[in-house]
Amino acid sequence: MRTAVFKSYENGYYNFWFENGEELAFEDVHPRVLKQFDLKNDESLIDKDFKITFIEEDDGDDVIYIVQSLKPL
Repeated sequence: MRTAVFKSYENGYYNFWFENGEELAFEDVHPRVLKQFDLKNDESLIDKDFKITFIEEDDGDDVIYIVQSLKPL
């Protein structure tokens, strides 16, 4: 698990900034997470700190990042 700040949902991507300054745009979020956190519409989640777990999937041409779990800090 890493610590990240949720920054936005734009153009189909969930954008998080990590403690090391890295920014990642996630293409998908596990449905269980979306049931708990409405990242698309709830603006109160912007700039919130989370413990995040994610996976990388290689689809041949690109790497897709998928959020597996979020825990608010």
